[in-house]
Amino acid sequence: MPRWKPDARERFVSAALHLFSEQGYDETTVAQIADRAGLTRSTFFRHFTDKREVLAAGQETLSALFAEGITTAPADATPLAAVAAGLASAAAAMTPFNRELGPRLEAVIATSSELQERAVLKKVGMAAAMSEALRNRGVSEPVAATAAELGVLAFKEAFAAWSSGEGEELAPLTAAALDRLRAALTELG
Repeated sequence: MPRWKPDARERFVSAALHLFSEQGYDETTVAQIADRAGLTRSTFFRHFTDKREVLAAGQETLSALFAEGITTAPADATPLAAVAAGLASAAAAMTPFNRELGPRLEAVIATSSELQERAVLKKVGMAAAMSEALRNRGVSEPVAATAAELGVLAFKEAFAAWSSGEGEELAPLTAAALDRLRAALTELG
């Protein structure tokens, strides 16, 4: 068995999602995931603390990309324009691998209350990263929190559409989703 491969993380994620889909989350072990990926358990634990963390793979990177896009947005950008820049930054990093695994990930999460709870915490973490980046730009707390939550909703909606085959690029879908949410806000009065 090879000791190291540069794509180990992706292999673990893919193997885990296939096994979770085939036999269920609770019935799948780390040993089975490692075996399916063609790697060792010790390699698994270099990348993840447990099998639940496989489903959150990339969360920190995604949150950092949101924050980076917000930070580098033009100084005169409105809070939502800065969030749009964060969404574009994250969308640019999404690969065909992410697109392919999106529907399988959602299906697996739907089977377990533990995983649903983890998915909610992931969204909270992404919103917190965006909100902090906005506050660092001088945006007030309530505005930063609201804009960040809208960003998370827009990304979730766009990613679901993209994963199901809509559009070639994720970035235009995130921009359109954010525009729809902005329009919905004006209807609230």
